[in-house]
Amino acid sequence: MNSKSPRWLLLITNLPGQNQTLRMRIWRGLKAAGAALMRDGVYVLPESPDFRRVFEELAREIRAVGGSVHILHFEADSSEQQNNLIALFDRTADYQEFIARLQAWRKTLSRLSELEARRTLAPINRDAAATAATDLFPGKPREQLHAALAEARAALNARFSPDEPHPAHRNIPRREIKDFQGRTWATRKRMWIDRVCSAWLIRRFIDPEAKLVWLKDIKRKPKHALGFDFNGAEFTHVDSKVTFEVLLTSFGLDQDLALARLGSLVHFLDVGGIPVAEAAGFAAIVAGARAIHADDQALLNSVTPMLNSLYQSYRQAK
Repeated sequence: MNSKSPRWLLLITNLPGQNQTLRMRIWRGLKAAGAALMRDGVYVLPESPDFRRVFEELAREIRAVGGSVHILHFEADSSEQQNNLIALFDRTADYQEFIARLQAWRKTLSRLSELEARRTLAPINRDAAATAATDLFPGKPREQLHAALAEARAALNARFSPDEPHPAHRNIPRREIKDFQGRTWATRKRMWIDRVCSAWLIRRFIDPEAKLVWLKDIKRKPKHALGFDFNGAEFTHVDSKVTFEVLLTSFGLDQDLALARLGSLVHFLDVGGIPVAEAAGFAAIVAGARAIHADDQALLNSVTPMLNSLYQSYRQAK
C-alpha cells in the first residue's frame, strides 16, 4: 500500500434494529479487509479497486436488510491529517503483543514435547499472519515480528530437527522430468514440512514411480539415489529457496501458481518470511500425523490426501 497516496474511502453505516448476527458479519468483513474504525459506524480504507469492492459488497448486504450506507472518497487536506489517517492502521501494539507471546513460549520450550511445542506455537503463527495480512502500511514493527517468528522456528528446529540443511550458494539447473523416472530418492528420517511436501511433490509431479528411502545417516545414502533436503544433497536449500522451491524451479513447476503458493507455505513454515494464513493449521495437522506415524512412508501416505486437497483448493482459487 502506498502510504503517500492521499485518497481514501469512507464507509458510513447505520444498521437497523439489534441484529447482532449481521453486525458481527459486517464487523468481520471490515476487520478482514483491515479497515480502520473512525467512530461508531464509520470506517476508512485507502482507496483502491479491491477495497472499493469490499465496501460495495458490504453496502449491498446492509441495504438488503433495510440499513443505510454511504461510500465516499476524499483526499486528506493536509499532511498532518494524512499522517493521522495512516496512524489509524498502526499495528505496532499488536506486533508487540505477539513478540511477548513468542518470548513466553520460548521460555517453556525446553519443557515441551515436540507436539506440544508445535501446537502451542501454531496459534501465535496464525494470529500473527492474520494481523500481518491487514497491515496496509507495514514498517519496522512487522519486520521485527517476522524476525521473532523466524527465531522461534529456529529454536524449535534446533531442538527437534537439529540436522536441518544449510543453504547452498549455486545456480539451480533446469532438469527434464523425463530424465528422472523410476529413480530412487533419499532424504532424512522423521520428515517435517519441507521434506514431506518435497516427497509428495516428487511422487505427484516428477517421478510417480519413485522409490523413497529414509536415511538415519545421510552418509549411508545408496550410491545411485538422488538426495533431497540435507547438506550435500542434489536437491536442497539454495540461497533463499527451501528444497520444495528448488524442486519447483529445477523441473519448471514454478509456473504452476497453485504449486508456487504451496511453496510459499512450505517456505514460511521452514525458514520464515511472509506469513501465510493457513500455515498454523497445516503445521498442526502435519505435527499430529508425525506423532501418530513413526514410519516415514506411513507419514507420507497420511499427509498425501491433505496435500492433494490443498493443491486443488489453490488451483480453484486462481
